[in-house]
Amino acid sequence: MGLFDWLKDQFIDVIEWLDDTHDTIIYRFDRHDNEIKYGAKLIVRPSQVAVFVNEGEIADILGPGTYELETKNLPILTDLQHWDHGFQSPFKAEVYFVSTKRFSDLKWGTKHPIIIKDPQLGPVRVRAFGTYEIRVKDPAKVIEEVAGTDGLFTVDEIDDRLSDLIVSKLPEVLAKSGISILELAKHYRELGERIREQLAPYFEEYGFSLEKLLIESVSLPKEVEQALDERSAMEIVGDKGEYLRYKTAKGIEKGGAASELVGLGAGMAAANQVFKATPPPIPDREEFYIARDKTPVGPLTKEQLLELVQNGELGRDDLVWREGMEEWKRAEEVLPDLFKKVPPPLP
Repeated sequence: MGLFDWLKDQFIDVIEWLDDTHDTIIYRFDRHDNEIKYGAKLIVRPSQVAVFVNEGEIADILGPGTYELETKNLPILTDLQHWDHGFQSPFKAEVYFVSTKRFSDLKWGTKHPIIIKDPQLGPVRVRAFGTYEIRVKDPAKVIEEVAGTDGLFTVDEIDDRLSDLIVSKLPEVLAKSGISILELAKHYRELGERIREQLAPYFEEYGFSLEKLLIESVSLPKEVEQALDERSAMEIVGDKGEYLRYKTAKGIEKGGAASELVGLGAGMAAANQVFKATPPPIPDREEFYIARDKTPVGPLTKEQLLELVQNGELGRDDLVWREGMEEWKRAEEVLPDLFKKVPPPLP
């Protein structure tokens, strides 16, 4: 090889992207005035694609490999540049490298509590969070719909938008599942997959595929959790007689002093009073809905409906519905006893 050939090889134009980050989705290869030499070498590494953009229009997309940029490798750009009768060197084009690897451990979560109707607890406020994974499915669409001319587009710039999509579907999936929050933990994987399936088309609109979605926690407000803990404690205690006998036996087994046993006896007496004073559970109340200007209003209790009847705000012919009814019916048919407590209109 002569000196001239050696010098020529040293100045070969190389276009490549060595990604030393973990969150970059798109990187625009910087070049003065976007000029690329004829015969330049393009290196596209695994989990990358190179996208050529000509005057704002997506041209050729090249997958992993090493290319010598000629007309045969750039058919779309050749057509756009009208190179039918010769390749112009240098030519102008923007080169965007798009990462097609998985971006994992992305976080999603509710910024504020969301309300869902639990089959056991009724309407409750919950918070939820988890993780998800995405991958670029359509590089051209990601550039057109999301990144635009951003020369360094990272996951952080799209994370919030995708997280909001996940949260928007969460109440619907939880409500349709029919699973109580009390038993939700063992169904996290199943529910995560349901949400992923429903959201897949929305992610594809941005050029991404939703590879995985995990629910890590669904939590109730502290006051509700405290009430559930107290109810669980009462259920664990079960038969108060057995519980107190067990505590007495444990005290004797440990050789408790007389004062300790006296204290235990006092505690037993106090516990007995608590059990006696505990009222029975309140029965579930019936809830109704009434029609107002073709809009359901409710839920309302019988007491509230009686007050509306007495005030003349609910008539016998007004439509009423409650859970279990197939269709709306006249109030007098559903709740005849309410109208018996109200005198008929004066003649």
